[in-house]
Amino acid sequence: MARREKIELDQVDRKILHYLQHDASMTIKELAEKVHLSSTPCWKRIQRMEENGIIRSRVALLDPEKVDRGITVFLAVKTDKHNAEWSRRFAEVMSSFSEIVEIYRMSGEVDYLLRIVVPDIPAYDALYKSIISKIDLTDMTSMFAMEQMKYTTALPVLDID
Repeated sequence: MARREKIELDQVDRKILHYLQHDASMTIKELAEKVHLSSTPCWKRIQRMEENGIIRSRVALLDPEKVDRGITVFLAVKTDKHNAEWSRRFAEVMSSFSEIVEIYRMSGEVDYLLRIVVPDIPAYDALYKSIISKIDLTDMTSMFAMEQMKYTTALPVLDID
Protein backbone atom coordinates (compact mmCIF):
# COMPACT_ATOMS: atom_id res chain seq x y z
CA MET A 1 0.00 0.00 0.00
CA ALA A 2 1.39 3.39 -0.99
CA ARG A 3 2.18 5.76 1.81
CA ARG A 4 -0.14 8.73 1.84
CA GLU A 5 1.24 12.18 2.41
CA LYS A 6 -0.38 14.31 5.07
CA ILE A 7 -1.96 17.30 3.40
CA GLU A 8 -3.34 20.49 4.84
CA LEU A 9 -6.84 21.41 3.76
CA ASP A 10 -7.39 25.02 2.79
CA GLN A 11 -10.78 26.75 2.57
CA VAL A 12 -11.25 25.74 -1.08
CA ASP A 13 -10.59 22.07 -0.23
CA ARG A 14 -13.07 22.32 2.63
CA LYS A 15 -15.70 23.87 0.34
CA ILE A 16 -15.17 21.06 -2.17
CA LEU A 17 -15.63 18.49 0.61
CA HIS A 18 -18.73 20.27 1.89
CA TYR A 19 -20.42 20.28 -1.51
CA LEU A 20 -19.41 16.70 -2.37
CA GLN A 21 -20.81 15.43 0.94
CA HIS A 22 -24.18 16.91 0.03
CA ASP A 23 -24.21 15.92 -3.66
CA ALA A 24 -21.43 13.70 -4.99
CA SER A 25 -23.22 13.46 -8.35
CA MET A 26 -22.45 17.11 -9.08
CA THR A 27 -20.32 17.56 -12.21
CA ILE A 28 -16.78 18.89 -11.88
CA LYS A 29 -17.90 22.00 -13.79
CA GLU A 30 -20.76 22.65 -11.35
CA LEU A 31 -18.54 22.05 -8.34
CA ALA A 32 -15.73 24.23 -9.72
CA GLU A 33 -18.18 27.09 -10.19
CA LYS A 34 -19.40 26.79 -6.59
CA VAL A 35 -15.84 26.97 -5.21
CA HIS A 36 -14.67 29.60 -7.72
CA LEU A 37 -12.09 27.48 -9.56
CA SER A 38 -11.77 26.27 -13.12
CA SER A 39 -12.51 22.60 -13.72
CA THR A 40 -8.93 21.28 -13.95
CA PRO A 41 -7.65 22.66 -10.61
CA CYS A 42 -10.88 21.52 -8.93
CA TRP A 43 -10.48 17.99 -10.33
CA LYS A 44 -6.81 17.89 -9.26
CA ARG A 45 -7.79 18.83 -5.70
CA ILE A 46 -10.41 16.06 -5.63
CA GLN A 47 -7.89 13.53 -6.97
CA ARG A 48 -5.32 14.59 -4.35
CA MET A 49 -7.89 14.21 -1.56
CA GLU A 50 -8.90 10.76 -2.90
CA GLU A 51 -5.26 9.64 -3.15
CA ASN A 52 -4.66 10.75 0.44
CA GLY A 53 -7.73 9.01 1.81
CA ILE A 54 -9.58 12.17 2.79
CA ILE A 55 -12.32 11.22 0.33
CA ARG A 56 -12.79 7.51 1.01
CA SER A 57 -15.56 6.89 -1.53
CA ARG A 58 -18.55 8.43 -3.22
CA VAL A 59 -21.78 6.55 -2.60
CA ALA A 60 -25.55 6.63 -3.01
CA LEU A 61 -27.54 6.93 0.23
CA LEU A 62 -30.67 4.80 0.34
CA ASP A 63 -33.99 5.30 2.10
CA PRO A 64 -34.16 2.42 4.63
CA GLU A 65 -37.97 2.23 4.47
CA LYS A 66 -37.97 1.89 0.68
CA VAL A 67 -35.45 -0.97 0.75
CA ASP A 68 -37.26 -2.78 3.59
CA ARG A 69 -34.71 -1.97 6.32
CA GLY A 70 -36.90 0.34 8.38
CA ILE A 71 -36.07 -1.02 11.85
CA THR A 72 -32.91 0.37 13.46
CA VAL A 73 -31.55 -1.44 16.49
CA PHE A 74 -28.64 -0.35 18.64
CA LEU A 75 -27.02 -3.34 20.30
CA ALA A 76 -24.86 -2.71 23.36
CA VAL A 77 -22.41 -5.57 23.89
CA LYS A 78 -20.42 -6.42 27.00
CA THR A 79 -17.68 -9.01 27.16
CA ASP A 80 -15.29 -10.30 29.80
CA LYS A 81 -12.65 -10.95 27.11
CA HIS A 82 -10.34 -8.04 26.31
CA ASN A 83 -7.47 -9.55 24.35
CA ALA A 84 -6.40 -8.80 20.78
CA GLU A 85 -7.33 -12.23 19.39
CA TRP A 86 -10.89 -12.09 20.79
CA SER A 87 -11.32 -8.51 19.56
CA ARG A 88 -10.16 -9.51 16.06
CA ARG A 89 -12.57 -12.48 16.09
CA PHE A 90 -15.43 -10.28 17.31
CA ALA A 91 -14.85 -7.77 14.50
CA GLU A 92 -14.66 -10.60 11.96
CA VAL A 93 -17.89 -12.22 13.13
CA MET A 94 -19.84 -8.97 13.39
CA SER A 95 -18.58 -7.76 10.01
CA SER A 96 -19.92 -10.93 8.38
CA PHE A 97 -23.52 -9.77 9.00
CA SER A 98 -24.69 -7.25 6.39
CA GLU A 99 -27.43 -6.08 8.78
CA ILE A 100 -24.74 -4.72 11.12
CA VAL A 101 -23.85 -1.42 9.47
CA GLU A 102 -21.71 0.16 12.20
CA ILE A 103 -19.51 -1.23 14.97
CA TYR A 104 -17.81 0.87 17.66
CA ARG A 105 -15.49 -0.16 20.49
CA MET A 106 -16.58 1.99 23.41
CA SER A 107 -15.27 3.33 26.67
CA GLY A 108 -17.41 3.10 29.79
CA GLU A 109 -20.02 0.50 30.74
CA VAL A 110 -20.49 -0.97 27.25
CA ASP A 111 -17.62 -2.59 25.34
CA TYR A 112 -19.12 -2.38 21.83
CA LEU A 113 -22.04 -0.56 20.25
CA LEU A 114 -23.54 -1.82 17.01
CA ARG A 115 -26.07 -0.21 14.70
CA ILE A 116 -28.23 -2.79 12.97
CA VAL A 117 -30.86 -2.35 10.26
CA VAL A 118 -33.50 -5.02 9.63
CA PRO A 119 -36.95 -5.24 8.06
CA ASP A 120 -38.78 -6.36 11.21
CA ILE A 121 -38.53 -7.84 14.72
CA PRO A 122 -38.44 -11.50 13.58
CA ALA A 123 -35.47 -10.64 11.33
CA TYR A 124 -33.71 -9.06 14.30
CA ASP A 125 -34.46 -12.10 16.46
CA ALA A 126 -32.93 -14.38 13.83
CA LEU A 127 -29.85 -12.16 13.64
CA TYR A 128 -29.57 -12.12 17.44
CA LYS A 129 -29.68 -15.92 17.56
CA SER A 130 -27.07 -16.15 14.83
CA ILE A 131 -24.74 -13.75 16.66
CA ILE A 132 -24.88 -15.66 19.93
CA SER A 133 -24.26 -18.93 18.09
CA LYS A 134 -21.00 -17.60 16.63
CA ILE A 135 -19.30 -15.82 19.56
CA ASP A 136 -19.48 -15.79 23.34
CA LEU A 137 -20.66 -12.52 24.86
CA THR A 138 -21.24 -11.57 28.49
CA ASP A 139 -24.30 -9.38 27.89
CA MET A 140 -26.25 -7.88 25.00
CA THR A 141 -28.84 -5.13 25.33
CA SER A 142 -31.04 -4.26 22.35
CA MET A 143 -32.45 -0.76 21.96
CA PHE A 144 -34.95 -0.13 19.18
CA ALA A 145 -34.98 3.34 17.63
CA MET A 146 -38.49 4.76 17.81
CA GLU A 147 -37.82 7.86 15.71
CA GLN A 148 -34.84 9.15 13.77
CA MET A 149 -34.62 12.82 14.68
CA LYS A 150 -31.40 13.62 12.84
CA TYR A 151 -29.27 11.69 10.39
CA THR A 152 -26.38 12.86 8.27
CA THR A 153 -23.29 11.36 6.75
CA ALA A 154 -21.76 14.81 6.24
CA LEU A 155 -18.87 15.75 8.52
CA PRO A 156 -18.75 19.40 9.60
CA VAL A 157 -15.79 20.60 7.54
CA LEU A 158 -16.97 24.15 6.89
CA ASP A 159 -19.48 26.63 8.25
CA ILE A 160 -21.66 27.48 5.24
CA ASP A 161 -25.24 28.67 5.46
